Amino acid sequence: MHRATIVVASNSIVLTPPTEQLKLVMDQHRTIIEPFKIKSVEPLTIMSRAERAPLLHKAGYNLFALSAEHVTFDFLTDSGTTAMSANQWAAMMVADESYAGSRSFAKFERVVRALTGHQFVIPTHQGRAAERLLCEALVKPGMKVPSNNHFDTTRANIEFAGGEAVDLVIAEGRDPTSQHPFKGNIDLAGLDAFLAANREVVPFGMMTLTNNTGGGQPASLENIRAVAALYKKHRVAFIIDACRFAENAYFIKLREDSQRDRSVREIAQEVFSLADGCYMSAKKDALVNIGGFIALHNKEWIESLRALLILTEGFPTYGGLAARDLEAMAVGLEEVLDEQYLSYRLAVSRYMAEGCNRIGIPTVQPAGGHAVYIDAKRFLPHIPPHEFPGQSLVCELYLAEGIRSCEIGSAMFGKFAAGSFVPAQMELVRLAFPRRVYTQSHFDYILEGLAELVARKGSLRGMRLTYDPPLLRHFTATFEPL
Repeated sequence: MHRATIVVASNSIVLTPPTEQLKLVMDQHRTIIEPFKIKSVEPLTIMSRAERAPLLHKAGYNLFALSAEHVTFDFLTDSGTTAMSANQWAAMMVADESYAGSRSFAKFERVVRALTGHQFVIPTHQGRAAERLLCEALVKPGMKVPSNNHFDTTRANIEFAGGEAVDLVIAEGRDPTSQHPFKGNIDLAGLDAFLAANREVVPFGMMTLTNNTGGGQPASLENIRAVAALYKKHRVAFIIDACRFAENAYFIKLREDSQRDRSVREIAQEVFSLADGCYMSAKKDALVNIGGFIALHNKEWIESLRALLILTEGFPTYGGLAARDLEAMAVGLEEVLDEQYLSYRLAVSRYMAEGCNRIGIPTVQPAGGHAVYIDAKRFLPHIPPHEFPGQSLVCELYLAEGIRSCEIGSAMFGKFAAGSFVPAQMELVRLAFPRRVYTQSHFDYILEGLAELVARKGSLRGMRLTYDPPLLRHFTATFEPL
């Protein structure tokens, strides 16, 4: 877990050994120390492979269709799966549930303004609701929205509005083996050329922090500053997808020499200040089970966004949430900036990635902040992309270990065009780790089981798509083994 990882410098960016990066006690010893005490427990479901097999068949070999009561380790997503803190639960008990203008909204608004520097705050029930509002209000048919990588719901909302989601991540971000410390960076030359050619059809430009599609990889402050300058040069509004802003800020602190002495809060505040606005799924780095928001620097779009919010979500001071959710978000946005927590959070992903690599499972390098991404293309080279190697692996992980994971490859992003199948750029399987939920003994147990899977990986076979829904295939598609 603590072997040095040296990466060639890129301008001022250097990835140094973890023992030099981190000064906390948990990073000076072999064992990860969870920086919290467990106050409430929930039983794990323990089942055999024979018991799981008919459940997977009934679910159409799509793990989204499984009942959670039949899952032992739920790594499907880190979204909304956080174990909330005692302070969050306490804040919920004093929530003001007034329909309009509650004290809880005022508290939430103060916290978001202090963090982002953006004056206008609109709560939403989750991140995709914020995406839908922005796309419905701003994206028209034929428009194009650039980013490093768009994730599934972002892309779907842009395309549903008639637009095109354009990915401009650096070349290293498309290479699972690259050790570049900031593989979430945008290709600056590519963005400049794109904006020069398409300025009139770009409603806004984006950047996702961290870059989920590409392996939970961070973007550097150096790159974010340059991206902001390009958007400003071409007079395009810059919107940050900030769902994992704190993890990204901590990566910046660890990996950019010039940022070592700054706090995570200071780094995050500068990142937000570089943009014209942001939106966030609070179900990630606000440490809550539901919630989100849009925050904007000026009021140009506010009237239309609030009108759509009232039509579909609720009044602008609750946005489809209960006041207790606003209270929990306000506390979570403060707690997530605790660097002891962030050190533990990144250590978990690093520990699991290194554990997988030791037993012969290739993962996206270096480890991201919220998940381990298995490179299914390299792990299962005998299964071609059109037979969905990632989907085959997620099914085997469930059968063998009771793990629910998520394919991020051709099942999610592959397209049928002109009678042929165009696969995704990468075939990944994401093990996304809920925040403050599992302990090191759980992860050690999983690694033991994965070692057994490695020994028989050659027996795994591909999958056939039996139902292909029109949008967001991976949520409701069905498959069968070949």
